[in-house]
Amino acid sequence: MSSYIPQATSSLKVWLDYLQSIHTSAIDLGLDRISQVAQKATPSLTKPAPKVITVAGTNGKGSTCAIMEAILLDAGYSVGVYSSPHLIRYNERVRINGQELDDEQHVSAFCAIEALRGEISLSFFEYATLAALHLFQEQKVDVVLLEVGLGGRLDATNIVDHDVSVITSLAIDHVDWLGDDINVIGYEKAGIFRAGKPAICGQPDAPMTVAAHADDIGAKLYQVGYQYSYQEQGAQWDWQSGSFDVKDLPKPNLPLANAATALMALGVSELDLTDVNIVNGLKNAQLAGRMQFLSQQPTVILDVAHNPHSAQYLVAQLQQRYPQKKIRAVIGMLHDKDVASTLDVLSGCTEHWYPASLEGPRAASAQELCQYLAQGTQAYDNPVAAFEQALSDADKDDIVVVMGSFFTVGAVLEHWQTRRNNGE
Repeated sequence: MSSYIPQATSSLKVWLDYLQSIHTSAIDLGLDRISQVAQKATPSLTKPAPKVITVAGTNGKGSTCAIMEAILLDAGYSVGVYSSPHLIRYNERVRINGQELDDEQHVSAFCAIEALRGEISLSFFEYATLAALHLFQEQKVDVVLLEVGLGGRLDATNIVDHDVSVITSLAIDHVDWLGDDINVIGYEKAGIFRAGKPAICGQPDAPMTVAAHADDIGAKLYQVGYQYSYQEQGAQWDWQSGSFDVKDLPKPNLPLANAATALMALGVSELDLTDVNIVNGLKNAQLAGRMQFLSQQPTVILDVAHNPHSAQYLVAQLQQRYPQKKIRAVIGMLHDKDVASTLDVLSGCTEHWYPASLEGPRAASAQELCQYLAQGTQAYDNPVAAFEQALSDADKDDIVVVMGSFFTVGAVLEHWQTRRNNGE
């Protein structure tokens, strides 16, 4: 526990180090402590904007928020987005009108939360969440899009009085915290539902606990395949809900399932949107680290796929976009993920592996990854070393894919930007 308290003149790095030091554990699910601090604010931080949409799910949270953000910005709304984790800089976690905020604004928000919390201990994520809510309130945004950190029911974001709840997908992940029972995971994610409010579920054939919880509390459930649906039509796609039908939509550069879920969430939000806003938003939506194209000859792609569900989507995209191309995979993972199953899925399209060790208590070593790869696969100390070797080995027609974790993609993306800034 830290006894030193940073000041308003302290750097963002000093504050972030402080946030890491003041609580007994990095992840501490529960709403009591954070609720107490949020209620101390005037007005309460539990209502950071006139309209709030909270997004939970195993995969697809960031993509769904990015698509809604792009559509809302095209419609002229002021939009705040809170997401996690970041790839390179903490500042990525808060966007207002599509832009990151400078260090000083984050420091100011941390000072405000520090003054509110008194003797109440907060985890890093709880503190960061409250600071983001403070920034949205201070900037008077019209709409806030909140990405749930872990689970839903006990996640820090669930203190917020939100208007629409979204579950993007449901799969087994975060086993150490949520277990490996998909019904339990469904219940935890559905914990963000609100009585009398719309609740969207983008997971086909979702576990029964989702609909049961919606029914128990009187939430209005919109389930993909029932209350809304979508179909690919060549280079375009169609979306339907009830008698409402939108045809010939442009495909976004993000998963179509998440785009369909985003449209349903916006459709029940009572916000003023047009078909033109939807079309423009779908064309403009993008998100770092999700099928992110860096260069060609060789083609370099970044994707944070880190569990079997997201790996299946990545493999499908690679096979569709780059058939008969040689895939070289740079991968680093966390040991609390389903490493074996994820690598098994990815092996369906990968010819050469470059496993890398990550840092931190949750990190898997490259040697751990090698247990599930072909005998003799070389291990690398870090993602940058693995990436450089993959680039060196690649022919101009090969595909180098960096994946497995936000930490892996973030390290390589930062390295790539440094290379470019140095003219390499």
